[in-house]
Amino acid sequence: MADSISLPSVTGNSTKTINILLINPNGTSSMTEACLRSLQDTLPPHCTVTGFTSPKPAPSAIEGHLDGVLSSAAAIRAIIPIASKYDAFLVACFSQHPLINALREELSGPVIGIMEASLYASRMLGGRLGIVATGGRSKVMHEDAIRYYGFSGFSVGCETTNLGVLELERLPREKVLGLVGEAAGRLVNEKGADCIALGCAGMTEMKIRCEEAVGSKDATAQVIDGVGVGVQILIGLVREGHVTAKGGIYRSSKAGREARGQDWL
Repeated sequence: MADSISLPSVTGNSTKTINILLINPNGTSSMTEACLRSLQDTLPPHCTVTGFTSPKPAPSAIEGHLDGVLSSAAAIRAIIPIASKYDAFLVACFSQHPLINALREELSGPVIGIMEASLYASRMLGGRLGIVATGGRSKVMHEDAIRYYGFSGFSVGCETTNLGVLELERLPREKVLGLVGEAAGRLVNEKGADCIALGCAGMTEMKIRCEEAVGSKDATAQVIDGVGVGVQILIGLVREGHVTAKGGIYRSSKAGREARGQDWL
């Protein structure tokens, strides 16, 4: 019956060019390159994602609050002079990173962090979300951030791999994949999560192994890569003509600096 009904439809024809800056706040360029590789098969035509790695003295990994502050200071001073080339900005650090809101103050293009993107997508696709974290401190920080973003009622918490951020790249691949898959499996099988967020930008190429571990093929659970969904969210916001609202908390701090006679960032 439904096949015989002619339903209205529309096919898009937008050729709007979109340029997104993928910002790795730490100083490890191989992580930036891994994020870019993970996007190649899903990036639509007319959209270009450029990778940015924070210059020195940014820390080589972000594993605590001080790392976050230091990486923000290094990154923002290098980003502001080139920001006009880009329509939107993805902060590729899985945390409530201070750079996110700092960029929202300074820039008009949409800014999103990969943790935010993962949480939003998980909430839309499932009933309970869980995060595969690296180490113990990351677990605590992620659970604090889940409360900050308002998702604590939908979270089963985090499971850790007990690896450092840089160990995700340096240790044997099979060992790392096994630990990530085991953590994802515990979230689904023991805690009842039906959406799993990969809790580090360094895990972005481990999505397939996690999907195998939690049964994504039969839709038992979904594995969310914040880099991929973050880029797609930004594309949608830019195509719809949205920018960061400047009438409230994200009004520019530039005028305040100038009023204080501060001609430096």
